[in-house]
Amino acid sequence: MDSQWKSTFREEIEDFKDTIGAFDRGELDRKAYKGMSGGMGSYAQRDPARHMLRLRMAGGRLTMERLKFLAGAVERGQAGRIKLTTCQTIQLHDLSADQVPQLMEQAMDSAIYSKGGGGDNPRNVMCSPLAGVQPGECFAPTPWAEAAADYLLSICREIHMPRKLKIAFSNGVDDSVHTAFRDMGFLARPDGAFSLRIAGGLGAAGPAMGVLAAERVEPRQVLYYIRAMIDTFCAHGNYENRAKARTRFMQETLGPDGLKKAFLDNVAARMAEGGLDVEPPAAPAPKSGDGWIVHPRAIPQKQPGLYAVKYHPIGGLLPPDKPGQLYRLLQNVEGAEIRVAPDETLYLINLTAAEADRALAATGDGACTEFEHSVACIGAAVCQQGVRDSQSTLRALVDAVRAAGVPDGALPRICVSGCPSSCSAHQAGAIGFQGGVKLVDQTPQPAFRMYLGGSDRPGEARFGQLAGAILEADLPALLTELGLAAAARGESWAQWSAAHPEERDAIIAKYA
Repeated sequence: MDSQWKSTFREEIEDFKDTIGAFDRGELDRKAYKGMSGGMGSYAQRDPARHMLRLRMAGGRLTMERLKFLAGAVERGQAGRIKLTTCQTIQLHDLSADQVPQLMEQAMDSAIYSKGGGGDNPRNVMCSPLAGVQPGECFAPTPWAEAAADYLLSICREIHMPRKLKIAFSNGVDDSVHTAFRDMGFLARPDGAFSLRIAGGLGAAGPAMGVLAAERVEPRQVLYYIRAMIDTFCAHGNYENRAKARTRFMQETLGPDGLKKAFLDNVAARMAEGGLDVEPPAAPAPKSGDGWIVHPRAIPQKQPGLYAVKYHPIGGLLPPDKPGQLYRLLQNVEGAEIRVAPDETLYLINLTAAEADRALAATGDGACTEFEHSVACIGAAVCQQGVRDSQSTLRALVDAVRAAGVPDGALPRICVSGCPSSCSAHQAGAIGFQGGVKLVDQTPQPAFRMYLGGSDRPGEARFGQLAGAILEADLPALLTELGLAAAARGESWAQWSAAHPEERDAIIAKYA
């Protein structure tokens, strides 16, 4: 960002010190404070004396400069709990009112901006986590994702949208960023262009797949489409009812065809004005790899001899000492970078075989099975919006599955949201859980709604179907019984669930 933008943000941080101070002293209520703090990327936690700060980074790119900042924040005692998010950001939790603005300002020096991290703003721009290194990708959309992020930050003060706007770029191989159901989803094509879907999304009021608005978007023109989407949302979005104030509800008010026409008319108008073309920088020359390594978490890159190492801390909770450990490991490694994936996984990329071997040793404390790669939001113990503690629930499930000896593959990665807000994207999981309550003898009990059959695979995106409500106390028994049933037939979850749905549903019915 340019110096004027940064200077203005520093002034906003100074003003925010008064705002967060007033809340801390009890002079602002939660609702009023949330309306002010969200646009700065911070929210109060369930304990009002503790706060969260969301650090946006386009495409989840955790460069060495950004990693050094995180390590320093931990060493200075400013960050205890670190949460990887499904929008490829990093959240710092359990902060005091004084620490939040300090971290906002310190983060700027490492090209991390919290501005617009919450509230009615364009949120962190997402991109396939292995863009640029993944074999088979159509092309790497990272330069356009970063251009979009810079542009959105540059205009965020001049626009007033009904609600947030989420934009994602896929390399055509991996669509964990969910281009099929984002507010805007750019999917790379083999011919070097993007297809674009608009007005999709998840959430408490019902999910929706995006409308195919353009089959071929030239990458250099993506900003015209983004500005046109903002224009369309501001003109036709619902400013009166927040429950209906997301782009997906324009499909209802305008109809898919009417929405597409309004959007493309705005694209044409913005293109006529000009000035938003993007010319990506030249790609850096890749470093040379040597040797080879075979390991389940070492992923060969498209660059010969180079690897990406996969590391998934359980529940997406990064151990506080890990940023410093990883920085010391990678700071002198040519081309090294970390990517935050939408499933709360970290990828350490551009490593030789020897470097990958050392990275594997440093990340051995993470998930070991497909099930342990499950996704969970921060949960009700921390989040003031939460209903169920998704983190403790996932931890209990992992412990139960391990104790039962369920083999790897017999259960899929699951997605656990602590409330209807869909922060884990539970509707898109093979198994998804949404926190709530269930009446037992007319008494509400902690429970989760269970969804089956969601997918985010390219070309196969679909939402899971509701399978019932399960008491929280019964979840460990349910998951272990399902996993052991698949294992008894020697099949993976996908094979067993597809071949034996009656057996699967009978098990679920015992608990639902």
